[in-house]
Amino acid sequence: MSPRTGAPRLVRPLIVAFLAVAALHLAGHLAGIDAAQMVTKPLLMPLLAAYAAARRGPRLLIAALLFGWGGDVLLMPDAEAAFLAGMGSFAVGHICYLWLFGRARASLPAGLAYAAVLVTFLVLLWPGLPADLRIPLTGYSLLLTAMAWRAGILGRYAALGGALFLLSDALIATGIADWPQLPVHDFWIMLTYLAAQYLLTTGVLGSRGDSTGSDTGAYREGSIRI
Repeated sequence: MSPRTGAPRLVRPLIVAFLAVAALHLAGHLAGIDAAQMVTKPLLMPLLAAYAAARRGPRLLIAALLFGWGGDVLLMPDAEAAFLAGMGSFAVGHICYLWLFGRARASLPAGLAYAAVLVTFLVLLWPGLPADLRIPLTGYSLLLTAMAWRAGILGRYAALGGALFLLSDALIATGIADWPQLPVHDFWIMLTYLAAQYLLTTGVLGSRGDSTGSDTGAYREGSIRI
């Protein structure tokens, strides 16, 4: 299905399917049903990417979502190598988002606030992190924070999506550092992550005009047409 031609008739079924699978996945976390989590997790980002394609979303958005899918799948095994590979896949997704956002000027006060939060969090987290993960996590955190900050150029939905993505990964990092965890911790990680990806998608698609994907909006100043 081409992102250029789109498939308007599939828009509603695909977003309904994404929301239904997301609800089942989150319910699986709340109920402690591992099988529900395992079955639904690999379906989430492909459904959202298919929805974006049906809306004639830009290829970089679809790529970002599919690299998110790669991260989701790679993080499912409980192994350090899989964790690093999954983090790498997410990092490529953030690069896709950053490329998509272009060179339009983002809010300087918001950037300073994000920088302060990042530095404070890393300082607090550092002693509890495994030594071999400190540098990779720091590099990933810088990239994620830059994405979250620059998402704001597409409006409030994308800005909130970027902030929630940062929060979701921060919750993962506290688990790595062996901090006290929230009840049903994985539920909150996935809730904020799914909301983040949905809001980023909504923000990108909304910046382009109507649901048929007219090529207007945020891609005019200093950006690459795709």
